Amino acid sequence: MPPGRTSSSLRRGTAHTGRASAYPASVSAVNDLSRVPQDFRAALAHLRRARYRDGIELTEIPAPAHLAPYAVAVRAEVRRPAGLPAGPALVADPAAALAPTGPAGSAGAEDELATGRFVLLHDPAEPPAWGGAFRVVTWARAAVEREIGCDDMAGEIVWTWLLEALERHRAGYSREGGTASRVLAEGFGVLGDQVEGADVELRASWTPDGPDVEPHLAAWADTVCTFAGLPPYPPGVTVLHPRR
Repeated sequence: MPPGRTSSSLRRGTAHTGRASAYPASVSAVNDLSRVPQDFRAALAHLRRARYRDGIELTEIPAPAHLAPYAVAVRAEVRRPAGLPAGPALVADPAAALAPTGPAGSAGAEDELATGRFVLLHDPAEPPAWGGAFRVVTWARAAVEREIGCDDMAGEIVWTWLLEALERHRAGYSREGGTASRVLAEGFGVLGDQVEGADVELRASWTPDGPDVEPHLAAWADTVCTFAGLPPYPPGVTVLHPRR
């Protein structure tokens, strides 16, 4: 086990992966493994063996039903440690396909330092755009100080975090792509005394070299923790301090 990691493992949810309803011969859940391709079964086993650092919680959630014949999805949450003052809730982004459906001001949102989604897609037909039978699609968001959100380098920094994490975990990949965005929050009226802040988001996708996706999930989990400003940090990593 790499230094600084814990024995925490992926927590299963009540709904699991399945063949998307947009495709024929649908499978409602992975409980029917006899109808799931061997490569995807292997990928599921690798995901559920993943180990990740302390401070983040990963849980299986229902996967998108329109992106590929087979898919599995994981939610990540990094909560505010006890004693750290709470800041404003995350800014809502209704256009985020992988983002939570609840409003930003819902219960518990003020305790979130970072949140995200990790989706593994599988299509035995190997779509040309993927360059393989698997594709990882991710989204992550963190609340940061407004000064950080206004920094023109913020997007490049978070993109670099992901690539460096993949390299550290020796997660082979290709055809990587992503977009980073910054959302500034400013209160008015009855919310005028709300602390100004910003959200930084990263949407990224890449093609893993094969079904061994355990290092890919671990690398992404590390990236989300870095988003949240959790120590310890690998040498040379720039920290975005969470909004307080």
